[in-house]
Amino acid sequence: MPTCLELGPGFAVVVACDKLFYWLFQHQPDRILPLLPDLPADARGYRFSAPVLKEREYRLDGLFLPPPQRPDLPALILEAQMAADAGFLRRLYAETARLVQQESTIHHWRVVVLCPSRQLNFGDPAPVAEFVEQRVQWIELLSAAANPTAPALVQALALLLQSEQELPATTSALRARVAGTGNAAEIDDVIAAILVARFNGRSIQELCAMGGITLDDFTQSVAYREIFGRGEASGEARGVALGEARGIVLGQVQGEAKVTLRLLGRRCGPLSAEQEIMIRSLPLERLEALAEALLDFEGMADLHAWMAANS
Repeated sequence: MPTCLELGPGFAVVVACDKLFYWLFQHQPDRILPLLPDLPADARGYRFSAPVLKEREYRLDGLFLPPPQRPDLPALILEAQMAADAGFLRRLYAETARLVQQESTIHHWRVVVLCPSRQLNFGDPAPVAEFVEQRVQWIELLSAAANPTAPALVQALALLLQSEQELPATTSALRARVAGTGNAAEIDDVIAAILVARFNGRSIQELCAMGGITLDDFTQSVAYREIFGRGEASGEARGVALGEARGIVLGQVQGEAKVTLRLLGRRCGPLSAEQEIMIRSLPLERLEALAEALLDFEGMADLHAWMAANS
């Protein structure tokens, strides 16, 4: 997509998946607060959701509602826009208005936009100038990447833009900055989440090298378990990862088959001996494809359909 801004050497334009931002804030809504230093120092207790707006079925990146006992705090409407889009400002205005219309409990609100830079082409601001000037707060990741005093979470999010070649040095510096603090484990998790989201399909060895994270820590991170629905298989997945690191292909196949069979039993019900044999005989790439597909299975009919299509 064309832009009016060159990000410069060392940075890459990426499209961050909605699932990443949903994971970042789902269980820790107050994670948004360090990004908004003008809020009261005692602001906390936000509730996070990603509501679907009616009519167009458009899902927001995030909605943070303050606790009922704090009517002085604004509701926060999050939008992550990682690439130029000439229709973005008009769409943001329209979808925000639709949310305020739909959610009658929202009275005091602001919009928080995460983006590489405001200099990207987001469209002519003139038609929505009052909204942009008074209601929108911008968090620019390119500026954060160059600012050593920026909140650690913002610097971690800036990894979405970092070139692959510079990721190891950047992640190492970021982890050194938070080492020994209460944020260390959280930042490790965010780094893992971003690497998995950006480089889905790469080997775990490569991801660990990029993030400066040990294989053991990476495969046990909340990001690895939850973002792509691998929580149920974390123990076996760690074994598969260790097998990969040692180059034991047979161990990978056996480990993947064990995980897949267990998840299929939970999703589809008991498998026949013939079905187990067929699944164990699948090559590794087919097993991995089945492990991804079964996350959407609702019963045995889905397994039959997949096997028929991939036999």
